[in-house]
Amino acid sequence: MPEHAPRRTASRAFAVLAITFLVIFAIVAALLGFEQYRVLSAAERLQAETVPEMIRYQRLARNLEQLRQEGERVFSAPNPEARRQALFVVMLVASHPSILDQPRAAEAARTAEDFLAETVRRAALDPDILARRQDEWRQHAQRISLLVDDLTVQGVNLATADLAEMTDAMRVARLKLLGALVLVGGFLVLMMFLLRQYLIAPLQRIDHALSTMDVERPAPGFPPAGLAEIHAVEEATRRLHASQVANEAARRELEMLANRDGLTGLINRRHFLTRAEAEIQRGERYGRPVAIALGDLDAFKALNDTYGHGAGDIVLRSFATLLSESVRQSDLVCRYGGEEFAFLFPETSVEQAHAFVERFRQNFAATPIRLPTGIDVKVTISIGLADASGRSVEVALQHADFALYEAKRLGRNRVEIAAG
Repeated sequence: MPEHAPRRTASRAFAVLAITFLVIFAIVAALLGFEQYRVLSAAERLQAETVPEMIRYQRLARNLEQLRQEGERVFSAPNPEARRQALFVVMLVASHPSILDQPRAAEAARTAEDFLAETVRRAALDPDILARRQDEWRQHAQRISLLVDDLTVQGVNLATADLAEMTDAMRVARLKLLGALVLVGGFLVLMMFLLRQYLIAPLQRIDHALSTMDVERPAPGFPPAGLAEIHAVEEATRRLHASQVANEAARRELEMLANRDGLTGLINRRHFLTRAEAEIQRGERYGRPVAIALGDLDAFKALNDTYGHGAGDIVLRSFATLLSESVRQSDLVCRYGGEEFAFLFPETSVEQAHAFVERFRQNFAATPIRLPTGIDVKVTISIGLADASGRSVEVALQHADFALYEAKRLGRNRVEIAAG
């Protein structure tokens, strides 16, 4: 402004300029504060309500799927005892609180439980009833599967709604900001720079962070924010990512606890049987051989009696470590129970599997295991090997168990192949 201009006019112009700026800034701040409140509310709701609710839906869907699988085992079980065991698991799952709290799930579980209980009861008198009632069971299983799908979709929709609200709030905030910039277009280059530097760019970074957020990626990083509101949204974004990572870690931890043996870290018996059955069926479908084996550490009770159960645990862990380092990625190994271990070798003939387990047996027998007392012990293993092609996993394990018994009978520390 020229120096000869009236001070009052300049003062008035500055006052008008300042008041205009403050009014527009107050309006923009209020609008953005409202959208920030929406984002924070949605983020807090997602963390405090939606994510736990999604986990509840996932747990319920998983329990229903287990109920359906155990129902299938009732019909595929090779003997009445196995059917009763499967029915017992069905009854346990059907009485789980997560199922009882959901009316549709409780009704489906109760109907399936009653049907399976009646089937097992009648099958004890007439085994042919299983074949006659299998079609009816498929209808029950299909209803359970549809319910599982519905619950999964409901859980996903919960998060989708909250994330959509957050995205919408961010988009509306950006539009309002752009509208304000149009109103004050040309007002001050510095104003535009400040808006770009301290408001638009951070919002774009947050929007990008939210749209690309994934538990497999690192936490979103932001440069130091000039506005407390932007910093709060960035912190909320980081907390949201941390919450997702924590929930994913909890899910994986639960899955690991459910599928892994706590002492050795190998998969447990239940998970092994499920995966082994699938591998055998896949091998049968594509005409590939599958071999199965049972191994038992020799004189393990005597080792426990001599050195204590702590030493026995060290031997089991050492064996599991050596075993994990020796098998292929596609092979399945599990702690079957106590000092007994099960092996499954997909796309492997009995002869090929025999060569592997024999090398492993020799290697293990020659590997000393150091106990905490400083004593080195050598432990051997007896292994029974069987052809699993075209058989159920239960039958294949029975053949391997017979071969294991024969290996024990013939002096231990050897591999025996089941006949037939």
